[in-house]
Amino acid sequence: MAIPSFVDQVTLHLAAGRGGNGVASVKREKFKPLGGPDGGNGGQGGSIILEVDTSVTTLVDYHHSPSRKAENGGQGAGDHKNGGNGKDLTLVVPDGTLVKDADGNVLADLIGQGTTLVVAAGGRGGLGNAALASSKRKAPGFALLGEPGDELVVRLELKVVADIGLVGFPSAGKSSLIAAMSRARPKIADYPFTTLIPNLGVVTAGETTFVVADVPGLIEGAAEGRGLGHDFLRHIERCSALVHVVDTASIEPGRNPLDDLEIIEGELARYGGLEDRPRLIALNKVDVPDGQDIADMVVEELRGRGLRVFEVSAASGAGLRELTFAMAEIVVASREDAPEAEPQRIVLRPKAVDDSSDFEVVATDDGWRVRGVKPERWVRQTDFSNEEAVGFLADRLNRMGVEVKLAQMGAQEGDTVLIGSDTNSVVFDFKPSIEAGAEMLGRRGEDERLREARPARDRRRDIAEGMETKAEEEARADVARRLDQARPKKGPDKSSGSSGVGPMAYEIGTKDDPDWDGEE
Repeated sequence: MAIPSFVDQVTLHLAAGRGGNGVASVKREKFKPLGGPDGGNGGQGGSIILEVDTSVTTLVDYHHSPSRKAENGGQGAGDHKNGGNGKDLTLVVPDGTLVKDADGNVLADLIGQGTTLVVAAGGRGGLGNAALASSKRKAPGFALLGEPGDELVVRLELKVVADIGLVGFPSAGKSSLIAAMSRARPKIADYPFTTLIPNLGVVTAGETTFVVADVPGLIEGAAEGRGLGHDFLRHIERCSALVHVVDTASIEPGRNPLDDLEIIEGELARYGGLEDRPRLIALNKVDVPDGQDIADMVVEELRGRGLRVFEVSAASGAGLRELTFAMAEIVVASREDAPEAEPQRIVLRPKAVDDSSDFEVVATDDGWRVRGVKPERWVRQTDFSNEEAVGFLADRLNRMGVEVKLAQMGAQEGDTVLIGSDTNSVVFDFKPSIEAGAEMLGRRGEDERLREARPARDRRRDIAEGMETKAEEEARADVARRLDQARPKKGPDKSSGSSGVGPMAYEIGTKDDPDWDGEE
């Protein structure tokens, strides 16, 4: 299989670095029994940056290796040592690269040397317990986890940055023309579609220097995919003007310069977006006797249409000076009207779900779903194997007003609450009576508020286990009904005569007396 040397479209799979985890550590040193928390923060994950480099002319490097990943942040350590930041990954792209997301939406148009785009941001590092300490929580027994970096698929499309674009039929002499006007050396041969990739040439006319682009030839029906189609026309979208290179010495039957010009204009109209570009007409190959005769027949009619026409020969160089100075005149006028391009740094900032609030609560078939930038980030940072960390998350959500909002919308105790996206959510049981506050905590790493019976959670787990051993004809509702029937009834013991609430009466010196030693 041939390895392509020019690639102008590529799909990249990008993964920014994950932030490092914070550390829960307590200072332990001789003669300092109360050293306090000293866990350091995790480092920031590395970002992926696209940077324009004018010396790069193709995307072929990313065609061979489309998956790229930045470096993760380092984990924090004790003694207030923060983890190292992950190294950013910089990917150089040609000037004029268009960046799109997986759905085809344009994210950025990179033009100008040094222009950068932070296309995938690295994850934040988690805070250590030293940073989490407060007047009420003096020695936290937990730390926050680092956030994952952005993972996305982007499509890069190259649109070469040229001032003048050459268009025309195959074998009209476009490559010969650009070779005669510049030092570019494209492939030239006597058969159609010799040019399969865009060629760029730097042309100087007086004090003006500009870039000319030669794109593969067009034929009638290119919009329907004939020939090479319209695929390469994106490379002339940035051009200030178009030059129609017309073959006056074509030996194909039924072709003439006027028809060729109308066919190419029709294909450009079907592509769209090029109607406002000035046109120049280059009647090429006038060094051939028949070519000069045909040029003399059509030149006045073309000028009568208001077009600037030049009779040129790429082989002999006739008329090239006049053509290049006419190109330079248009380029100078275009540059005077255009604002000066400056290198810029672009950072993608996704919009919040709801600008008027930090979160929103939506009732779904699965339960109450909480969405928001902060709640979802806090969940990602929480170590659910640490009770104190879970309690800290509950405090943060309560201070934000999530519990109040759920109650206002009609959530009942034991209802399922989901935080996160539809594909990656964390499930909780709604417990509105739980008290918040670090002053209620016990030992480090534990939270007494969470050491309660959770019937809704236990019931879901029992049903999930029962589904693995259910009969073929049983559905999930049948398993739930069978487990509910087998579960012992809650409530006071009627046989003992006790209500199960409050103190119980007993006769001193009998077996009901808890202090009875067994002697009468």
